[in-house]
Amino acid sequence: MAGHSKWANIKHRKAAQDAKRAKIFTKHIREITVAARLGGPDPDTNARLRLALDRAFAVNLPKDRADAAVKKGAGLEEVGNYEELRYEGYGPGGTAIMVDCMTDNRNRTVSEVRHAFSKHSGKLGTDNSVAYLFQERGVLLFPPESDREGILEVALEAGAEDMIENDDGSTEVITSPDSYRQVRDALLAAELHPAEADVTQRPDITVQVEGEDAIKNAKLIDRLEDLDDVQHVYTNADIPEQAYESL
Repeated sequence: MAGHSKWANIKHRKAAQDAKRAKIFTKHIREITVAARLGGPDPDTNARLRLALDRAFAVNLPKDRADAAVKKGAGLEEVGNYEELRYEGYGPGGTAIMVDCMTDNRNRTVSEVRHAFSKHSGKLGTDNSVAYLFQERGVLLFPPESDREGILEVALEAGAEDMIENDDGSTEVITSPDSYRQVRDALLAAELHPAEADVTQRPDITVQVEGEDAIKNAKLIDRLEDLDDVQHVYTNADIPEQAYESL
C-alpha cells in the first residue's frame, strides 16, 4: 500500500480546500446536520457526529457554525430531507473510485456524477463493482521527518493495527474504525500531531498510474470533489505529484 505520492496528495487537497473554503464549509455543515438528526446532538454518544465535528474543525469551520448545524439537525430548526448515496466507477488506467453523496435531488446528483466520469475518461459502474476493494479504516498521516519511533510506540500501545512508511517519507498509522479516536487522542497527548486524520475507505491495493492516465485521474477526482452534492471521494489510484500540476 505504500504510495509514492501521499504527501503530494495531502498538499493538493489542502490547497484545494483553501481555494474553495465556502463550499467545503457547506459540505461539513450538511454532514454535521444529518449526523445530529440521525444520532442526536451529543457527540459523546453519537460517533458519527463526533467524527463530523472533527473533520469540520480540521478545516477551520467556526465553532458557532458547527453548533448551529448541530441544533438544526437535532430538530430545533427546519432541515432539508437529505438522502445518502454511493456511486462506484472506474477511472483511466483501471483505477477504482467511490463517491459518497448527500443530496435532496437524486436525479441531479447521478447526472452530475456520471458527467464527471464521462468527461474525464472514466465510467460509472454498478453497485458493489469496486466497493469490495476498500475497507473502512482510521488513517493518520504524518509528514516526512516525523518521529517514526515515537509514533510507532504510542500508536501500537493505544491499539493501532499497523504503521506504514511511504516512499515519499510520510508515515501512516492504520487503525480500526472503533480504535481510531483513542489512537488519535494518544498521539495528540504525546505531542505527535498528524497532518491529516480521518476514518476513511482505504483500498486494499493501489493502482499506480502515470502520464495521461495520472492527469486524467487527478482531474476526475478534483471534479468529483468539487460537486456540491459530493461529500467524499475514495480511490485506489496512486497518482504522482507531477499530475497535480495540471490542476
